[in-house]
Formats: sequence, C-alpha cells, structure tokens
Amino acid sequence: MWIPSLLKGQNEKEMKALGMKISAQDIYDINKSSLKDAVPHFDGGCTSEVISPKGLLLTNHHCGYEQIQTHSSLTNNYINDGFWAKSLEEELPNQGMEVTFIVRIEDVTQAILKGVENVSSLDERQHIIEKNMSQVSKNTPKEPWQENRIKTFYKGNQFLLFVVETFKDIRLVGAPPSSIGKFGSNTDNWVWPRHTGDFALFRIYADKNNRPAEYSKENVPYKPKHYFPISLKGLKENDFTMIFGYPGTTNEYLPAVAVEQLVEVLNPAKINIREAALKIQDKYMRQDAAIKIQYASKNARIANYWKKWKGESLGLIKTNAVAKKRMQENIFTEKVNQSGKQNQYGHLLYNFQQKYKDFEKYALSMDIFQEIVLRNVEILSNGFKIYQLNNVYQSKGEQAFSDRRDNLVKDLEKTYKDYSSRVDKEIFSALMEIYIKQMPAQFVPKELTSVDINTLTNTIFEQSALTSYDKVQQLLAGSPSQVANKVTNDKAMQLVSQITTIFFQEIVPMYQHYNSEIAELQRTYMKAILEFSTPKDRIFPDANSTLRVTYGKIAGYTPADAIYYQPFTYLEGVMEKYIPNDYEFDVPAKLRELYDRKDYGIYADKNGKMPVCFIATNHTTGGNSGSPAIDAHGNLIGLNFDRVWEGTMSDIYYDPSICRNIMVDIRYVLFIIDKYAGATNIINELKLVK
Repeated sequence: MWIPSLLKGQNEKEMKALGMKISAQDIYDINKSSLKDAVPHFDGGCTSEVISPKGLLLTNHHCGYEQIQTHSSLTNNYINDGFWAKSLEEELPNQGMEVTFIVRIEDVTQAILKGVENVSSLDERQHIIEKNMSQVSKNTPKEPWQENRIKTFYKGNQFLLFVVETFKDIRLVGAPPSSIGKFGSNTDNWVWPRHTGDFALFRIYADKNNRPAEYSKENVPYKPKHYFPISLKGLKENDFTMIFGYPGTTNEYLPAVAVEQLVEVLNPAKINIREAALKIQDKYMRQDAAIKIQYASKNARIANYWKKWKGESLGLIKTNAVAKKRMQENIFTEKVNQSGKQNQYGHLLYNFQQKYKDFEKYALSMDIFQEIVLRNVEILSNGFKIYQLNNVYQSKGEQAFSDRRDNLVKDLEKTYKDYSSRVDKEIFSALMEIYIKQMPAQFVPKELTSVDINTLTNTIFEQSALTSYDKVQQLLAGSPSQVANKVTNDKAMQLVSQITTIFFQEIVPMYQHYNSEIAELQRTYMKAILEFSTPKDRIFPDANSTLRVTYGKIAGYTPADAIYYQPFTYLEGVMEKYIPNDYEFDVPAKLRELYDRKDYGIYADKNGKMPVCFIATNHTTGGNSGSPAIDAHGNLIGLNFDRVWEGTMSDIYYDPSICRNIMVDIRYVLFIIDKYAGATNIINELKLVK
C-alpha cells in the first residue's frame, strides 16, 4: 500500500518489471493531469473513479447502497428493480454525500516533529505535534475552496499533508437491481468464486466555474482533470494489475501477542454477537418485504465484518501468523543486540507482552459494549443518543440542550423509518443474554446479574417510549427539565444509563490508558523497524484512509489441499447459483434471457463467454471498495469490491500465496448498463479502448 507521490523512488522499477507500461509520473503528478485526478474518496468510506468527461463516477453498489435505499419505496423499489437515469434531469440528489480529490501531497515530517526530540511526556509531545500541525496546515498555500489535511504514517514517525477538494453535489445515475449488484449477498460475501455485479453510478456536479458547491439546480456536471479510458481487450492470468484507492486501516506491524489476543479473545466475542443478531434479522427479512427494505442496509453492514472477522481468524491460524510474527521478533531482537541499542529498543517486546495482558479485559469490554449497545440493539443505540442529550443538559445548559435536541429528533426520524420493534425485541433478548455472560463480571450492573431475560425484555418493550418514533417525540417534547424527568423514568433509558455509566467511568479511562501506552510502544517499535530496514525491505506504511497504490498480477490460488481456484468467473456461474425468488441468488428474467441467447455484444471474452469477476494479488482492505482496477496502460479493467475469505487476515498479515482481491470485470459492468438496462446514454459518455 504505497504512497503515490513516492512511487518513482520506491516502486517504479518493480512495477515495470511486472509489466506496467506507464510511468510513476503518469500515476501521480502535480503539474499535469494524472491518474490520481480521477480517483476521489467516495463519501468518506469508499473509493470511486471518474469515467467520463462529464464527471460520471463509478463505485460499488454496496458503497451507494444507503442512497439507493433512501430513494426506494414499495412503489419505486430501486433495491429490487434497479435505477437508471436516462437524462441529467432524472439523476437523483443525495443530501450529505461528498467526494474528495487529492490535489497534491507534501512531506511535512520535519516541521511537525520540531521541538519533540527531548520531550518525555506523551501529553506534552502530543500537544507540540498538534500545535505544529495546526501551524503547518494554516501556512501551507491552497485555494479558498481547498482544504489542508495532515495525516500520520508509520505510527507517528512520518507526517504528510494532503491538499484536497471536496465536491458536495453528488447524484445517483444508475444502479443494477440487488439481484445483480448484491448477488450472493451474505452467503457469497468475502468468498471466491464470486459472481456479483457490485457497481453503481453517480455524477459529480460543480458550479459554473467547475468548483465545489452545495447542491443546486444551477450546478453543472463536473469537468475532470482526468478520467479513465475503459479497456475491452480482455484479461489473462499473470497480467499486471494496479489498485488505486483509500484503504482504511491495516495493522501489519502488530506484535505477536496482539495477533494472538485478536484470534483467541476479541474476534470470537464480536463474531458471536453479530451472528446472533444476523440470524434474527435474516428470519424476519425472509418473511416480510417491508422489513427486508427496512433492514437491507443494516443487515449488509453487520454481516460484512461478521464474515470478515471469521475469515481473518481462519487465515491467521492457517498461515501460522502468530508463530511467524514471533520468528520476526527473534530476528528483531538479534538486530537490537547487534546494534548496541538495547537501552533504546530492548524492552519493547517484553513491555508489549505485559501491556496487552493488562489491556485484554478492557479491550473485550469495549468491543462488547460497542457491538451490543451502539451497533446491534437499536433500542439501546437510540437510548445512548438520548443519554448523550441528557448529559448536554446537565453539563451545558438549556440552550445547548435545545440545539442538540432539534438535530437528534431529525436524526431519529430517519432511524425509526427503518425500525421494527418486533425484530429489535428479539435481538435485545438474545444479545442482553450475551452481554451478561461475556462482559467481565465487574462491569455488569448488579441488577442484571440475577435478572430473568424474558421479563426484562417484555418490561422494556412494553413500557419504554423508545419502541416508536411517535413515542420518542413525546418523550423529548417539553422543557429540558421535563424531558430529563421523563427520560429518568423510562425503562429502556434506565438500563442504558446503568450500563453506559459503568462504561464511561470504569472501562473507557483504563482502555484509553493502556491503548495510549501501547500506541507509544508501537511508535517506538515502528521507528526501530524502519531504522533496521534496508532499501530492499521497502517497509510500507499501514493504511489510514489516504490515497495509496497497490499492484500485483491476476492469479488463482489454492485455499486448501487438492483445491485450485481459477482467477476468472463467468455468467455461467451466475446461472449455476440461480435459485428462483431467493433473496440472495435470484436472477432477473432479462439477464436470464440475455444468457440464453448469448447476447453479449462487444463485451464477450475471446472464449465467447461473458466475464463477471476476477482476482489478483493486490493488497487491499476496507476503503478499497470501489477502487479502480487498472491495467498496464492505465486503462480501467475492473472495479475492486472484496477480498477472498481465506485472505482477509491481510489487514494483520499479508501473505501473497492466499491473499487475493476480488474485482468485477468492467466488461460485465458495461454489459449490464448496455444490454440489460438499455442505458446507452451512459455508454455514449465513455471512452472505450478495443
């Protein structure tokens, strides 16, 4: 996961040896248009790419899923039926959505670390760094519509400044039905072979000067500095591939003890909680079409990391990651001893061992609270927001309360639009039982240790106002003191208050204490790794949602003994998985007809088949969803959307023997737009390379 501004010195030679025909300057250049000008950060969590001179934007279906859901109803069910704007006037605005382009990247490490050399206090060190960051950001030249952002790399050993432009008028242009864009759903998530047409189309709008602007009917399609030509030439095994995007978080340099804790303690707890919630949601979604719409996005979001954590643990065990980390640590110890820097670095591994041991119960408690209270039980997560509102009244007074309440009421209106108390009641019952059993006993309120779960569940869902939006509105109506009194007497709020008070008073302070100490150890450990490395080691910085380049080749892999997975899938595989009327594996009638007629047009492979997906050895993670898959000539060949299950441990330990990223073939994307949807207006915008 390489920084694009540094490719020339670090990676260009190897990339060309692997088959790349363009230069590092074609990828990143601040003086003329380059590939980086066509790769914006999509809504803070995904990646996208510009594919036309009119600001047409391609990303994953799952990245735009909430917007597709927001525009959907039982009458206009874009989740089930898809959506295709046949003109600019039909494109749908999305309040709050934004995309951000990188203008340039500057190394500001020296300026940021000025004055911290002899500072021993962590708080003082951080204060100096923050002051320097503020000053550097303020003093770095930019245009009025641009922003300076400074990010830390190598665990605080390097700092880069990003000058960015953020566009806030983003409109939905096209999305296939979920039976294409989400084909395989939870069953196939993180799995290869894959047959998902995971794409959606948006458009960037700008003001008349081609600059960022809030939504307005007067805005016009954005004219990009660069957009990707699209290759129809086809792919073969061992072809060079490159992924450009914004990977979220990796932890490649964790010590062995941290990886061991993740596999044995933290991941199993989170998996167990989400599995229980997903089973209940899935049951109701299969029974009720309205609930399926309400819970579609939530269910997909919860299932995504549930399955990822399962695969991550499996991969770490399969590749003996903990043992290999310990071998690396033995080599590290030898280097420390040879360098004579035992006083500086000799304590690190022992201290890691001790700190992670002390940290474990707080890390586990943090995960359990977040998974149950904040993410999976809605009556508790909504109650948590009201708990925070009540705290605003207590600490900041009536005006602050009133301002916060207005925003919260609007927020809760959206939340309750997609809420079913029937579903939530069953999830509450299942997850509160887990909470009581798995949360370390010292952090469980005494009142819950002997409670009957069924009685608790019935009492809360029969007597609390948090089971519907109308009741919540009534709860939050009145003067601040009246609201505070009503909140205090609400059964769900009493439970939220009990467990949240313990969380903030007993868990959070110690979690932050140990987390801070571990972070400082990790910074020093990273400094030592960099110090002892040679140029050929080429230590890459962990992902941190900044623009990165990763590259590799199209390749199959062996997940288990006697099994080899080919790197390509075809439309035949979609039909093999087809289950009529199944919410995961249904196939639209029009697509079945196109398959029966073999009506693939110019998008067929040389073998006459319709390609769907392919895999390669590129190192990706969350945040790379929607990233362009680029060929040796800088053309778009696909769209990254997932990783293979056996290789999801690449966030912790990247092993090229089994780590593969999954991409939808751009020819399948075009086939769906053209042949399935008949959206030739979109095809006509594109530059196709044949």
